[in-house]
Amino acid sequence: MAATTVCGLRQQQHSDKQSALQHVNDYEPYIEDRQLRILLYGPAGAGKSSFINSVKSVLEGRMSTLALVDNISHDSFTKEPLLPPHTEWRSGMADQTESLPGVKAFSATDPSELVLSAEPEGLSEYTTYKVKKENPSNFYPFVFNDIMGITQNKGIVVDDVKLALMGRVKDDYVFNPEHKLSEGDQYYNTTVNPNDKVHVLVCVIPADTVSQMREEVTKKTLEIRRAASDLGIPQVAIITKIDKACPEIKKDLKNVYKSVYLKEMMEQLSVNVGIPINCIFPVRNYFEEIDFNDDVDSLTLRALRHIIDFGEDFMNHKMSQSEGSHK
Repeated sequence: MAATTVCGLRQQQHSDKQSALQHVNDYEPYIEDRQLRILLYGPAGAGKSSFINSVKSVLEGRMSTLALVDNISHDSFTKEPLLPPHTEWRSGMADQTESLPGVKAFSATDPSELVLSAEPEGLSEYTTYKVKKENPSNFYPFVFNDIMGITQNKGIVVDDVKLALMGRVKDDYVFNPEHKLSEGDQYYNTTVNPNDKVHVLVCVIPADTVSQMREEVTKKTLEIRRAASDLGIPQVAIITKIDKACPEIKKDLKNVYKSVYLKEMMEQLSVNVGIPINCIFPVRNYFEEIDFNDDVDSLTLRALRHIIDFGEDFMNHKMSQSEGSHK
């Protein structure tokens, strides 16, 4: 059982919910008409779609399920199974592609070809999620994109994720393990504007699996991180399902910053994927609840606040570089 005691892990008063909420509500990009794009990735079942829903729920004041969540894996359904490129499939079928007639599970024939999962977790259709602000026609100046979960063998080629980082992937593109997006494809964005590009890359990892991360999953995570680093994109991690990993946190979410076990998991995650511990944020996503919880909201808003700050700094830095190159 995970014991808890007061430790040096970032002490956080949960009374700062309103402060974090105000920070998010007041956020406006310094550069006019800019939109912050946040890309989430991680293992299958990590909680990427649940995090998007939790953010939408907290900010919109009502429980949201826009990003469909599987009540088994607690993450999003695969709406588009492994079918020929861009095949339309929207009839609400089951999320297990292995059970579909004529649909096979693909594997990479080249061991060096890094792929992402086409398992039930994660959307195989590239989708942008907006968050309403005050009224249906007004939105926060940031958006989320959620991709499939990382596993060992099946799924989309990581090169597609790299294209998404660069803003080359259009909405509704159906990721396919046997069809890498390339120039000339109708979903290849030939005219990229700054709002198409990813400004923050967020790795989502469940706390109860950090110590059991498979080697291939770690390698693929590092490959995506390297691609983002080459582009200068800031990176953070969200560690989810903290209540499942630690009984004391499950008993009282305020114990999150006292848990020795969670601190060890965050340190292990930092070692595994190279993200500094001060860029790793614990959250507990909404899933079964019908009512709000201030402690859940505080963790969600705290993570979001830092994600926004990192993204804003990156956008401003890119603008400064651009201005400097024209002098």
